[in-house]
Amino acid sequence: MSLIISIIMMILVLILNLISKKSFYDREKNSPFECGFDPKNLARLPFSLHFFLIAIIFIIFDVELTLFLPMILIIKTSNLNILLSCLSFFIFILLVGLFHEQNQGSLNWTNH
Repeated sequence: MSLIISIIMMILVLILNLISKKSFYDREKNSPFECGFDPKNLARLPFSLHFFLIAIIFIIFDVELTLFLPMILIIKTSNLNILLSCLSFFIFILLVGLFHEQNQGSLNWTNH
C-alpha cells in the first residue's frame, strides 16, 4: 500500500515539475560559468592552464584534509610523539609544495 502511495506521489511531483517549468533567460543564465567557459561555444576550446593549476592545488589541499580526519580517532590509542612527528612531517611536505608553487608563480593571478 505504501509503495503505491509513494509511486503516486512521485508521479504527481513529476507532473507538477513539468507543468510549472519556468523558461526564462536572463543575463546571468546566459553568461559564462565561473571557470570561464561560454556554455554556447564548443567544448573543445582551450582553457587557461592557470585555472587548471589552481584547481589541482585545491584538490591537493582538499585531499589532505581527508587524511587529517582519521588522526582525530588515533590520538587516544597511539603514541603522541610518533603522531606529532608524522603530522609535522606531513605538514612540512605540504608547505614545501606550497612554497614551490609560490616561487614558480603559479599562484599569482596578475602574471597570467
